[in-house]
Amino acid sequence: MRKVLLIPALGLIAGCNSVAPISDPGFNTPEYQAQREAQLSGQGLAGNPLAPPPAVSQEPLLAQGSGAAPLTTGDSSDIANQTAAALANTFPQSAPVPNNTGISDEQDFAAVSERRSIESDAARIEQNRQTYEVVAPTAVPQRGSDGQPNIVQYALSSSNPVGTQIYSRAGFNLQAKAQRNCAQFASPDQAQIAFLSNGGPQRDRKGLDPDGDGYACGWDPSPFRNAVNN
Repeated sequence: MRKVLLIPALGLIAGCNSVAPISDPGFNTPEYQAQREAQLSGQGLAGNPLAPPPAVSQEPLLAQGSGAAPLTTGDSSDIANQTAAALANTFPQSAPVPNNTGISDEQDFAAVSERRSIESDAARIEQNRQTYEVVAPTAVPQRGSDGQPNIVQYALSSSNPVGTQIYSRAGFNLQAKAQRNCAQFASPDQAQIAFLSNGGPQRDRKGLDPDGDGYACGWDPSPFRNAVNN
């Protein structure tokens, strides 16, 4: 009895362990290959032809801009020439920059060579030699004497700085007197000329040099000395 029940159980277990075959995805079936070949040859499913791709228009292309010539098909040189012509019509060249006649062209060899030659330069050099004149040096003219002392010569002949007493001065309120008298002159140079004309620097009759340095009303000989030394 046990053997009879065991045989159906083993059969059931063997049926559960068997692997089911994997179904074909359908890409390699004869039906799929036939359908693919029909599409490539221009035939659709069930004998319906597929629509052919749209044909390329044979009309010539027009370049941008009015009045431009159409671009026709041809070899590469014709296409290049037509493209260049279309671009020339679309982007016109800018106007040339006018030549500025105010600028000299003496550094331009081509421009100078058009106006001059070796012979003309030689003639010009010879003309310059004929008109060349050597001016002999002459003595420096002497400064005319107007009867006034030369403050430049006095500045160069003296050496003491401003404020260093060289000459004696006597009197009361010399600074106040000098301030009042110096106000009569438009510049220290004029005051120095008047000072030297009236016995200066040894004597100070007008009271223009209270500190006795030989310089009236703050006159400074340094600029004249520096000019000679430089």
